[in-house]
Amino acid sequence: MKKSLIALAVLASSGAAMAQSSVTLFGIVDTGVTYIDNANAAGDNVYGLTTSGNATSRLGFRGTEDLGGGLKAGFWLEGEIFGDNGNASGFNFQRRSTISLMGGFGEVRLGRELTPGYSKTSGYDVFGQTGIGQFNGWQNWVGSPTADAGNVRSSNMISYYTPNFGGFTAGLGYGFDEQTVGKAGRYAGGFGAYDNGPLSVAVSYDQRDLVTAANAAISRDTLTVGASYNLNVAKLSTLLQQSKYDRPGQSDAKFNAYAVGASVPVGAGEFKLQYALYDQKAIDSKAHQLALGYVHNLSKRTALYGTYAYLKNKDASNQVLPGVASKGLSNVGGPGIGENQSGVQVGVRHSF
Repeated sequence: MKKSLIALAVLASSGAAMAQSSVTLFGIVDTGVTYIDNANAAGDNVYGLTTSGNATSRLGFRGTEDLGGGLKAGFWLEGEIFGDNGNASGFNFQRRSTISLMGGFGEVRLGRELTPGYSKTSGYDVFGQTGIGQFNGWQNWVGSPTADAGNVRSSNMISYYTPNFGGFTAGLGYGFDEQTVGKAGRYAGGFGAYDNGPLSVAVSYDQRDLVTAANAAISRDTLTVGASYNLNVAKLSTLLQQSKYDRPGQSDAKFNAYAVGASVPVGAGEFKLQYALYDQKAIDSKAHQLALGYVHNLSKRTALYGTYAYLKNKDASNQVLPGVASKGLSNVGGPGIGENQSGVQVGVRHSF
């Protein structure tokens, strides 16, 4: 009898502990067909199956445990899925791999994830930083081979996110370089934001130490301002960004990028329109990008989408439509100095 009571007590306490914890499996599968006109300097047209045209395909696990007293512990492991080839290079958790503590003070995270300088202001891109219509300011402007040179993510990072104070939020992050010589890979950045009703405004600034192919140390400083206003019949958004490279022994390289866009809900769908200008001061050249998209929701989790984008290079610019080369069509590159490029994406997105 005693043994039965002890067993029941252990089972009950175990059930109570499990009730305080939760683990969620989640993901998105987004696959479509993409056609790119003038896909390289030879003027070839390229088409095929691509991934993440509307939302980045992913598979992840996240969970929290209630530690009591308003304190929680959490973890988040997330990796990218390539629906076109089934992750031929293998699956990893490089999208996010963090452990965190949360409470009334906010949240502290340790690990690899989106940088604070990107996580908030990137949300003002009408195309959500996916597909050929996305704003391409967060790119590797100078061609440095350093990992994460686009400032989208950082490894070895400790970050802090504040609670919401009447619409005000902020985040800070520091990524250790873990180098014995030099600081290549070191990241530091943060953002401040205000969200109140239809108005949203955010400012972010970050700095990353890089190393070029010639093994010369350089640093990148990026300032971004984003804003949006919801008119109900349409949501207007804008992005203003400057990336400046400090290159010892050389002149500084500066790149300005701007975007204005609108999303318009229509029935079960949404139209998206965005114009971006890439003012490449370092080479005294510009590129213009215009994108039009439509997303039709078949349900809360499944949608069909289509996007058309046109990129016009001027002078010495050789920009390429984003979200293609790394998402299934590796043979797509710059169309050539001063040449134009256009593309179409049609696909289906399902979340779970």
